[in-house]
Amino acid sequence: MQEKKYTKSFYIKSIILVILLTASITMLITMLVTSNSPTGKIASKLHGIKQIMDTDYYGEIDENKIGEYAIKGYVEGLDDEYSQYFTKEEMAEYKSDNIEGKYVGVGIYIVQDIEKNAIRVLSPIKGSPAESAGILPGDYIQKIDGEEFTGDQIDAASNKMKGEEGTTVKIQILRGNETKEFEVERKNVRINPIETSVYEDNIGYIKISSFDEDCSTEFKEKYEELKNQNIQSLILDLRDNGGGIVNEALAIADMFTNKGDKLLITKDKSGEEIITYAKTEKEIDFPVIILTNENTASASEILAGALKDNGVAKTVGTTTYGKGLIQELLKLEDESGLKLTTSEYYTPNRNTINKVGIVPDVEIELEDEYKNLISIPKDKDTQLNKAIELLKK
Repeated sequence: MQEKKYTKSFYIKSIILVILLTASITMLITMLVTSNSPTGKIASKLHGIKQIMDTDYYGEIDENKIGEYAIKGYVEGLDDEYSQYFTKEEMAEYKSDNIEGKYVGVGIYIVQDIEKNAIRVLSPIKGSPAESAGILPGDYIQKIDGEEFTGDQIDAASNKMKGEEGTTVKIQILRGNETKEFEVERKNVRINPIETSVYEDNIGYIKISSFDEDCSTEFKEKYEELKNQNIQSLILDLRDNGGGIVNEALAIADMFTNKGDKLLITKDKSGEEIITYAKTEKEIDFPVIILTNENTASASEILAGALKDNGVAKTVGTTTYGKGLIQELLKLEDESGLKLTTSEYYTPNRNTINKVGIVPDVEIELEDEYKNLISIPKDKDTQLNKAIELLKK
């Protein structure tokens, strides 16, 4: 499952475009405009290539497949790691994985390490086959069933790890200087993003693993349960949360802020700004601390930035990832789709997030031996214990 910071951290819309995209080069060429325009020149070149293939190619030609790849290549030419064209089948699969929060696979969030052109494990999903097998955050995926993958092949790697329930897949990873191989059984994975606890001095704890569909509703239910246990303060754990649906994060931010408070500022290609404000009165009105780390990304940074800038929460941990771009998911008429970077976002105080991240109010690292663990023993979780210490004062 592709990591959510680059593919789950998204402002999802359902938009039906009036353009009918077909799956043949001939129809693609027809859609393009005059030969003197850039798209016209592309059409002319494609037409020439098609004539050569029709005349000289020895094998069978699948026009639908060629057309889909032509469109994929056109979008990939943006050289934007977050923008992507989906076929009809890929669109259905993407929505199931990244919006509904369920799929058949090994249960792992992966990200592209641009500097190393490698695939890094953001985190296994709690209770997933990947976690049970022993795969850890920070591992680098090298091979899947013997096939090598680089960072720019992250989508192909994600698809390779999916499959029928009950089948197995071999995943070779690099951990430090050591190579390991795991055989992992694919299962139907359902993401459960919310975990809660109550610590000493009536300190509530909520961990959100990802902002999936209806996450804000579940968050409210979990908060009400903690409230009934008479909590007096709250720790909101966003560590290793790669993002998800922005509207879900904003709905949660709304619970902590006053009606009319700024939550998010976005700016599109034309420079037009859209400011999102809190729509309801504050529901949560006691001390709050947010835990962050280098894997806190996108929608998580939106939530952390909104609460920090509005003065309702302090942040503890390490600087967040710094993914400050928003993608829209556009549904095309033939049920294919386009995920496109359309805007950059800023915190309410207009602080830049992209490639910068959010610096915590109190910076504290985990000890090295616990940095890549899914479940850290409470007495060894220096970040959690610092938050508890601050809330006790």
